[in-house]
Amino acid sequence: MRKKKNLAIINDDPWLEPYSDAINGRHQDAVNKIAELTGGTGNLVEFANAYNYYGLHRAVDGGWVFREWAPNATEVYLVGQFNDWRECAPYKLKRLEGGNWEIVLPERALHHGDLYKLRVHWQGGEGERIPAYATRVVQDEKTLIFSAQVWAPEQTYEFKVKDFVPNVKPLLIYECHIGMAQNREGVGTYEEFRVNVLPRIVADGYNAIQIMAIQEHPYYGSFGYHVSSFYAASSRFGTPEELKHLIDDAHAAGVAVIMDIVHSHAVKNEVEGLGCFDGTGDLYFYGDDKREHPAWDSLCFDYGKNAVLNFLLSNCKFWLEEYKFDGFRFDGVTSMLYYSHGLGQAFGSYDDYYNGGEDTNAITYLTLANVLIHDINPHAITIAEEMSGMPGLARTFKDGGIGFDYRMAMGIPDYWIKTIKERKDEDWKPTSIFWELTNRRADEKTVSYAESHDQALVGDKTIIFRLIDKEMYWHMMTDDHDGTVDRGMALHKWRLPQLHGQRVGTSRVD
Repeated sequence: MRKKKNLAIINDDPWLEPYSDAINGRHQDAVNKIAELTGGTGNLVEFANAYNYYGLHRAVDGGWVFREWAPNATEVYLVGQFNDWRECAPYKLKRLEGGNWEIVLPERALHHGDLYKLRVHWQGGEGERIPAYATRVVQDEKTLIFSAQVWAPEQTYEFKVKDFVPNVKPLLIYECHIGMAQNREGVGTYEEFRVNVLPRIVADGYNAIQIMAIQEHPYYGSFGYHVSSFYAASSRFGTPEELKHLIDDAHAAGVAVIMDIVHSHAVKNEVEGLGCFDGTGDLYFYGDDKREHPAWDSLCFDYGKNAVLNFLLSNCKFWLEEYKFDGFRFDGVTSMLYYSHGLGQAFGSYDDYYNGGEDTNAITYLTLANVLIHDINPHAITIAEEMSGMPGLARTFKDGGIGFDYRMAMGIPDYWIKTIKERKDEDWKPTSIFWELTNRRADEKTVSYAESHDQALVGDKTIIFRLIDKEMYWHMMTDDHDGTVDRGMALHKWRLPQLHGQRVGTSRVD
């Protein structure tokens, strides 16, 4: 009998041969799911179209049509400033097949800027909800209440740069958060970033920016990782047109714009988020003990549901097509890959990646997301924030991988902080440094940060402050030769050019 041909990932790494059944099985799961979702056509781009059906849209006749998926609901009303936030017959949705609801309204019924929500009824309860596909969500400055907002300006932004192709060899990323990017007190804006920060990024030689906290989130202090409205660009920083202008200007300067996308979990909030959208807790999320993330106080998507796949895949397509993002850095991929979320696991051998603790539905979703993204834009960039080292994460789907372009070397920033904090200079080991910087799969491209927001802002300091600390404020003059500052500056200059090949703040791709 003829031996079955292995996928390229197994041929390139013979140590994976004992796990060929699992690897082939995962690959076939993705093949089967693509066929199932697309009716055999294989066209994921056409399938990932939920945002053009659900949510609020202009009708052909100039009026409005709104649709929502809420299979457990018994009644659904559109409430807002246009009807004094009261349930009334003209704004009652009609139930369709498949748990869908719809309302068609005349043009005069809604106006640009109107605030609105859904009032959802179910057996034994009711509640106000922000539509799952809302593309504009704002917070009242006085009451702090979030509402969806009708966004239909007379003039929409027209992108000047068409068919942008990133030049990212090597990929040099400037990681940024719009709200924190200004010197002034307060929350920064898209416009301030475009005018004040983007030119500096270009001048410093970066060819990509990675923007965090774009998807709307109720708690600013979550750094954007507890998302409530997945299709809404955060209104804290400005309007959709201003974000588009920022991306357009970046493209004009040759800079790719990567979005930090959060599909690994969602905020638990019910009024602002999807936590109990139609009176059930498992509409978008797992309904058993896997529903809540034990470390993040958030909810975990059920990637085994086709409706959830449609929601998330369509979300990827939305950001690529509506805002012209050049790709995504997927947050929390390790948490998605394993039912344990990777917590308390050492991942010391290949056995740890194929022991039955993997969420194969999540693996299928990530594979489909990468296929879709690269079908939409062959030049798109996808990066996995992943620390377990699962083989094939950054191999193509054709080769038997999950399809990311890059994986992040998550241990390097932690290594530098740990070394600086805990070891004297004479105890730095060159062999240890070399191992940390080169200990990665040769067949997968890696993004290596010297520091990222996880180290600089989450419970620690930037590397330069870790080296110099309070002396930063007193001994940084050119004619002041303080020992602490001289050492810190020397190490900071040496570490990146020698070991990463670029200036401070960049990443390096190996």
